[in-house]
Amino acid sequence: MQTRTLGTTGPQISALGLGCMGMSALYGDADRAESVATIHAALEAGITLLDTGDFYGMGHNELLINEALRTAPAAAREKALTSVKFGALRTVEGAFTGYDGRPDAVKNFAAYSLQRLGTDHIDIYRIARVDPAVPIEETVGAIAELVEAGHVRHIGLSEVGAETLRRAAAVAPISDLQIEYSLISRGIEDEILPTARELGIGITAYGVLSRGLISGHFSRDRKLAANDFRGMSPRFQGENLDRNLDLVEALRKIAEQKGVTVAQTAIAWVLSRGEDIVPLVGARRRNRLAEALGATTFTLDTEDLAAIERAVPAGAAAGERYPAEQMAHLDSER
Repeated sequence: MQTRTLGTTGPQISALGLGCMGMSALYGDADRAESVATIHAALEAGITLLDTGDFYGMGHNELLINEALRTAPAAAREKALTSVKFGALRTVEGAFTGYDGRPDAVKNFAAYSLQRLGTDHIDIYRIARVDPAVPIEETVGAIAELVEAGHVRHIGLSEVGAETLRRAAAVAPISDLQIEYSLISRGIEDEILPTARELGIGITAYGVLSRGLISGHFSRDRKLAANDFRGMSPRFQGENLDRNLDLVEALRKIAEQKGVTVAQTAIAWVLSRGEDIVPLVGARRRNRLAEALGATTFTLDTEDLAAIERAVPAGAAAGERYPAEQMAHLDSER
């Protein structure tokens, strides 16, 4: 497995990270045993970064990672790094009601995560969304105190805009910004990515397959479970879905000419955007993980990249990446 370093102050990690959210929430029911087996397979393949959130399944995901690490070979377990998001407030029914970035809340969230993960430190800790009622300086300052105490190793951010990125970096070193980045979500290229590079901050890119939309496996007639987030996502609705799947078919032609899959092409494209970018793949099963790993076995040359750009130009996606009420929480979209 190739490695990359997160920014100028972050850790060296595998070139791909494993996003574990779907093993606990938002994409319908998951198979616990298969989830654990997939984490084990990822570690065996050399993936070292496991990304989670304390609100994924209300702690379920952290407990799942705990189980997977406890039952993994010691050598793999020792190389694993955890990236944890915190701050989301939820109801018993699962609704999101806001975010809490107060310093006391930050330390409270961290204490519970450490207990669920069964570890004495979190490698990268970040608030999932900016709390509009709390200056980012206060939230980052609280994480910096956790770093000083040895409970956290590195400070990350999630879905913040360029101005917030600068303000946070003025308080403490920031290892990486976790943000959606894919062939059909390229908004960071205008201002956020250049700012991160100026400040020496890495990017951990989630949604590289746009929640399966550009994986090559999603079809127009697919029936989604009632607890699948995509049932509410604008990009998966009506004419938007039709237009977006047309883009996938254009991408499929390029992938077939190269002898790889659509998903591998989409992941390889994100890998090609810079050594400071680490794609997070949200595989829930070993076969999908194996496919994703294949994206590291080839490179896209200049002609490939030009063909992809023609097939899926920037701004070609139909529909926003989140429903309106969730878009309102994104500092990165302001």
